[in-house]
Amino acid sequence: MSLDTPRREGSLEAPTRHPVAWKSPEFWDEEKLFGEMERVFDICHGCRRCFSLCNSFPLLFDAIDESDTGEVDGIGHEVYWQVVDHCYLCDMCYMSKCPYVPPHEWNIDFPHLMLRAKAVRFKKEGASRRDRILTSTDAVGKLAGIPVVAEVVNAVNATSGGRKLLESVLGVHRDAPLPKYHSRSMRSRLKGRAENPQATPVEGTKGRVALFATCYGNRNVPEVGEDLVKVFEHNGIPVKLVEKEQCCGMPKMELGDLEAVQRSMEANIPVLARAVDDGWDIVAPVPSCALMFKQELPLLFPEREDVKKVAAAMFDPFEYLALRHKGGKLKTDFAQPLGKVSYQVPCHLRVQNIGLKTRDILSLVPDTKVEAIERCSGHDGTYAVKKEFHDTSVKIARPVVNKVKGAAPDHFVSDCPMAGDQIAHGMKDGTTAKHPMTLLKMAYGL
Repeated sequence: MSLDTPRREGSLEAPTRHPVAWKSPEFWDEEKLFGEMERVFDICHGCRRCFSLCNSFPLLFDAIDESDTGEVDGIGHEVYWQVVDHCYLCDMCYMSKCPYVPPHEWNIDFPHLMLRAKAVRFKKEGASRRDRILTSTDAVGKLAGIPVVAEVVNAVNATSGGRKLLESVLGVHRDAPLPKYHSRSMRSRLKGRAENPQATPVEGTKGRVALFATCYGNRNVPEVGEDLVKVFEHNGIPVKLVEKEQCCGMPKMELGDLEAVQRSMEANIPVLARAVDDGWDIVAPVPSCALMFKQELPLLFPEREDVKKVAAAMFDPFEYLALRHKGGKLKTDFAQPLGKVSYQVPCHLRVQNIGLKTRDILSLVPDTKVEAIERCSGHDGTYAVKKEFHDTSVKIARPVVNKVKGAAPDHFVSDCPMAGDQIAHGMKDGTTAKHPMTLLKMAYGL
């Protein structure tokens, strides 16, 4: 940039994301990493628009304000690592707050800088036993989903004694909501479905869907997949399960284990790409998993054409239904109203830049009022269950909890089952969270 060119305070242009250069030796250079963190932290310190998001920012700003210099040079690298630990890659600073994201010349991508730091540390130190277990979702789900074992795990997790033991042995907070495990997985419940060749393309959809169950959807909320199939087939959209799958890689990415992310990519992408080639769109019922294929994998593996192909064919379920509605192919033969609905919009759904499609579809139901709450639940898959972060996660979720309490809705929903459970748990009044697909199935009377 020329010295004569005036500097811009912020940017009104659409943000653009640069690929994550994790194959470059410079990416792994710890001295250069700290230099970039110092540069970015200094800009964040001078702006502070992001103070109301995750705990990374108030932690950083408080440390600077309490330092001897009142500037970034007054804090040590131990504070840098605390900031990294509190970033759970929700991406909301990049998408909704930061005025200096590219194409601005300052080129701030705070989440991917934190990802770089996590990756550098993981390569150098590895991860704790607890973190390795919590992010090994396929292995844990397979073990905990064994008949009898599932019942034992669920029973132990429901007792105060079991939770105290889990906290002391594994560092999982005794008060954090934990998912239930099902011996009848989504894949087993939907196994053997006949492929229906009949499909009506409209508005960029092929009209038939290959369902990527996700590890959480498969073992923890299999009923969501059943509800999705009922709703989609009611609307003339054939659904089949993808041939096989494993975790999308998001938990390992949040840990900084990029080699594990690559292994997941290499297992999933060829299968999904074949489905696309065979004429199927792909839908994932958990926002983080859809985001992984839509955004993160293309940025981590920009040279892979099959990754780009899958990204272009990946849809959020309500994004898909909204496109069908736009093309006049969504049924509105609703059998019952839903009343007042409080709807928490997950961060990883907001980042997809598709708008509030879940709200829009549920609002088609007569005598239904949907209030969208665009605030973070503070969950992030593993952050909220860790002993050292749970109380902070509860604080982050409190504004959402208070909004739901104040609304006194007939139903509370979130597209992210984990976020929904976190918020419902914070209500402390017996409230349970539903998935919006379950609510739509109810409205259809299916």
